[in-house]
Amino acid sequence: MTARHDFSRAVAAGSPRRAADLVAAEAPTLPLRDLPPPPRRRGWVFRLVVGAVLMAALVVGGTAFRVWQVARVDDRQPVDAVIVLGAAQYDGEPSSIFAYRLRHAEALYEEGLAPRIVTTGGNRAGDVYTEAEAGRRYLIERGVPADAVIAVAEGSDTLGSMQAVAARAEQDGWSSALVVSDPWHSLRARTMARESGLDAWTSPTRSGPVVQTRETQLRYIVRETAALLYYQLTHASVDTESTGLG
Repeated sequence: MTARHDFSRAVAAGSPRRAADLVAAEAPTLPLRDLPPPPRRRGWVFRLVVGAVLMAALVVGGTAFRVWQVARVDDRQPVDAVIVLGAAQYDGEPSSIFAYRLRHAEALYEEGLAPRIVTTGGNRAGDVYTEAEAGRRYLIERGVPADAVIAVAEGSDTLGSMQAVAARAEQDGWSSALVVSDPWHSLRARTMARESGLDAWTSPTRSGPVVQTRETQLRYIVRETAALLYYQLTHASVDTESTGLG
């Protein structure tokens, strides 16, 4: 009763602040255990984690699909050069993977799509021949004119080879090229060639150890997906030279 009387007196005296203080003092208070819980952060963290995982899955899945998609495409067309990406060679003799690539490049040359073939690839410690030299010798022995085959021996991986070929192309005054490699390597090779300054397209070989079985195909699609994502993040190549997919 006293509190209500004091409130009436405060209103009559024209003191709204005093009246408000009296109301606040009389308001019931809840014990801490009865207060509503604060918003939980766990829900937001969980949603962020799930979102990040889904985004990563989309990026990886999308890249794998592009690797598979470009592997199925042959963009053969008239160009300035056919570029053969190197692979292992043994005392000047191309490995089976390399030989299939070279034969495919030879077929494109004989089809009249380019006036020159560029072989690429350096050598490992102790090798007498570079991959580029071994590839050039192989093509000449098969009847391709010597003046139509250029060996660019710089570079120990795809990126280094593409940068060396781009420098040679600028020096010689040409720019467009068909890149010959194995199907699953095509997207990464084309990406590196274009970012090195070449107007590049792909014409993958359809024969050889890398393209024979479903198990082989799956393994190389996974490998190339990882290698391409690594390149896009770092602009560096990965070391897979044992397969010629570096």
